[in-house]
Parts: sequence; C-alpha cells; structure tokens
Amino acid sequence: MTPAAGTTPETGRSMHATQAPRIIPRAEHTVSRSQLSPNALRVLYRLKDAGYQAFLVGGCVRDLLIGRTPKDFDVATNALPEEVRQLFRNCRLVGRRFRLAHVVFGREVIEVATFRASSAPPPGAEPLAEEGEDGEDADAGEVDSGIEVDDADIPSQDHTIHRVQNERGRILRDNVYGTVDEDVWRRDFTANALYYNIADFSIWDYTDGAADVTARRLRLIGDPETRYREDPVRMLRAARFEAKLGFDLAPETAEPIARLRHLMADIPAARLFDETLKLFLTGHGEQSFAVLKARGLMEALMPSVGRYLLRYPGGAVERLLAQGLRNTDERVLLEKPVTPSFLFALLLYGPIALAIEALPPQRWHESAAILDACDRVLREAQQRVALPKRFALGLRDMFALQPRLEQPRGRRALRLLEQPRFRAAYDLLLLRAGVGLASTEVAAWWTRLQEASPEEQGRLCEHLPAAADGGAADGQPAGAAAPARRRRRRRRS
Repeated sequence: MTPAAGTTPETGRSMHATQAPRIIPRAEHTVSRSQLSPNALRVLYRLKDAGYQAFLVGGCVRDLLIGRTPKDFDVATNALPEEVRQLFRNCRLVGRRFRLAHVVFGREVIEVATFRASSAPPPGAEPLAEEGEDGEDADAGEVDSGIEVDDADIPSQDHTIHRVQNERGRILRDNVYGTVDEDVWRRDFTANALYYNIADFSIWDYTDGAADVTARRLRLIGDPETRYREDPVRMLRAARFEAKLGFDLAPETAEPIARLRHLMADIPAARLFDETLKLFLTGHGEQSFAVLKARGLMEALMPSVGRYLLRYPGGAVERLLAQGLRNTDERVLLEKPVTPSFLFALLLYGPIALAIEALPPQRWHESAAILDACDRVLREAQQRVALPKRFALGLRDMFALQPRLEQPRGRRALRLLEQPRFRAAYDLLLLRAGVGLASTEVAAWWTRLQEASPEEQGRLCEHLPAAADGGAADGQPAGAAAPARRRRRRRRS
C-alpha cells in the first residue's frame, strides 16, 4: 500500500485545494458567542492565539442557526492532533480510523478534529466508489472508538499510510490532513458543513448549507450514491436527522436509499449498536421509528424486526413499540435515565413473541422456554447490531418476569418488588396491557401494590386479580404476553 495520491508522506497533509467559500459576516447571521460553551470558546481562542485556524463546525452551528441548543460543540483546526495535545494538558488522542483530540473539561468534552483532505470533487462530479474514489467512513467529526491510542496500537507498521479502504470503497483508516477548503467535502450533509470562524465571527459556507438550513432541507454533499457507498451508515444518519430536525430529505438524497440499504450488512455490528442508540435514545425515538419504516431501513438495521412489522402492520405489537418509544422520548426530555435493555425489549418484542408462540401452548409460561426464545432472537439480531451482554441479560430478565407478574401468587408477589429488573418488567407489562396483550386488571393491581403501605400490601396479596385470559390481540402472536395458567398441586391433607 502507498500513501494516498496528493499527500506528503511526512504529515499526510493533502496538497489539493478546492473552491473558496461564501463568507457570511457576523452582521448577517444569528450565531453569538454568548450561545457557545465557555469551554469551547477556551479551545477556540487558545488555538487562535497559538497561530492556528479554529472553527466551530457541524451540528452545533446548524442548531444555533435554527434556534436549538447544541448538545456538544465540535472544533476543526489546521493544528495536527499532536500539536493540539501540546496546547492542552487536559487533552487525549482517540480513534483508530480518524485521529482526534478530546479536550476534557470535567464532564464536557470538546472534540477537536484536524482538517482532512478532500475525498470528493465538486458535487455531482464523483465517480462511483468501485471506480476507485476515496472517501470517509463517517462525518469528519465522528469517532469510532473512545479509547486512547498510540501509533504503536495501529496494526500497520508503515505510518506513512494515511488512508486505507476496503474493496467496496469503505474507509478503514484515514488520517490524510488538509485545509479547511478541503475538509468541507469530507462532511456528509450541507447543513452540517458550516464553519464558524472565531477570528472574525463569520460563517464560512462552501455548499449552500445556510440556504438548506433556512429551507429545512437535508442534502448530501456530492453524489449521493458515492457517499452512501463510502459509508452506508450515512443512510441511518439521514434518517436520524430527518427525525430529529424535521428536515426534508432532498429527492436526490433520498432516492438511492432503497437500492443501497443492503450495504448496511457490511458495517461492524458494534458501530450499528451506537447508531441505534442515537436513533432511539436521544429524544426522537418515535419519529426515528416512523422514518426508518418509511425509508425501508428497519429491515436493513434489524431484519427480524422489519420482517415482523411487514407481516403484522399497524397491529398491537407495533402500537406497543410506538408507545414505548414515546415514553422513552418523554424520559429523555425530563433527563431521566433510559436503558438499551428496555429499548431492545421493545424492538424485539414481536420476534420474541413469534418464537414463544412457535412452542406448544403449555410451555408459553415456562421461564426456560421464554429465555430460550429470547436467546434465539438475540443471536439473530446480533449478527447485525451488537448488544453488550449486560443489556442482553436485562432484556432476558424482563421477559422471564412477565408470567410471574401476570400470575401473582400471594405474598410471594412482594418479593418481586425487590428484583433489580422489576421496574423495567413492570413498565413492559403496562405497555402490553395498554395494547391488549396483557390484563389491565393485573397491571392496575401491581400499580396499587407499589403505592400501598405495608398493611395495605398484605390485604392486596390476599385479594389477587383475575389472571390474563391468554388471548392475543388483533389476531397477532402474544408470545410471553399471555402465558397459560399454571396448575397448582393440591396439598395432601
């Protein structure tokens, strides 16, 4: 392998330049320093005072222009990562595919990325990836690893190799540094390619991104098919921004998705887990679900879920999933904790229900059968989206507890209140009851039990609710939702 064309072996800096930007002066935009994180300002000014260019870039500039509060602030500069580390004692270098600097201020991390070389000529002029076009694997501000690395950690011993692609054009490693004029073409959407210059408080716009932000339009930079082939995750990012921002996908950006969504199968499962959390656990999960369905991306992300939804459209399980995501969005808005275990229990409820209902009805209530069904569905799902073991165990416990919740047994019910997974299992029971997959009387009884005093709890345990009737809703599988009643042995006199 050799260094990428147009770079110097010593630094990996590109020698190619592109068109000049439209510079929007401070008087013509609404971004103010008073809206910025004080720590981001510290980073920007220290880089500037050291003689480097320093820009806020990406989603934070976009969000400020539409009146949203950014969740983080990313910085782009012509300083190399090692030079950034020399300026900040509280800095660590992270990432293997893309070398980034993280400047840490307590719980806030300011990500500093060095300008990278252009991967694309002006929009519309790119060849397809299989014809040899170089490209990135993610937005220039995105990192695939949170661990600190040294050069020795990178498998290749030839450190003049700065860009490595696989045979399909997806970037495996890329540290080809360039200028701000080139860096813009590495970014994904025009709305994310605006640069706020701390030197004079202007915004640099190379791609008419400001106009797209005003029009609330999401448009890929360059040829959409090329960009999706470079990094198929961009299809999920498009869906996420469509859901999060309420932007409309430009027709040319939306058109290739149906043809190229199968490329998601080549993405590492751990990366798709991260993307799944961004889609569903950041406050816009319900809308993300709607967009993924409309774009046909649910089948690409989680095939078993996609197949179930196509087989039972608009039914009880889909309503359960939508309501669960709505509740999760509300928790995020209120800054309450959310967990991937509950998210994946919602997403995989339908496939797990099918797996349980494939068993003889007398086994539906058995914990071993339910756990086996969970494991089989999880194994298939994890071929596409990795789920860490601690979250998979949480999901299994939630499903295994459903029969015990549906058929409380006297004072033994009080022991369930002490189970670590009780609250999550109870929340799942409430959702199921709300769509007809469990007894509303049983769900209400558990609600009263948790709110009651110890004396009242004793009385409630003596007056148990009627068990679920075992029926499915809308003719769809109920799975663990309606276990058969367990016959109790008579005590010998």
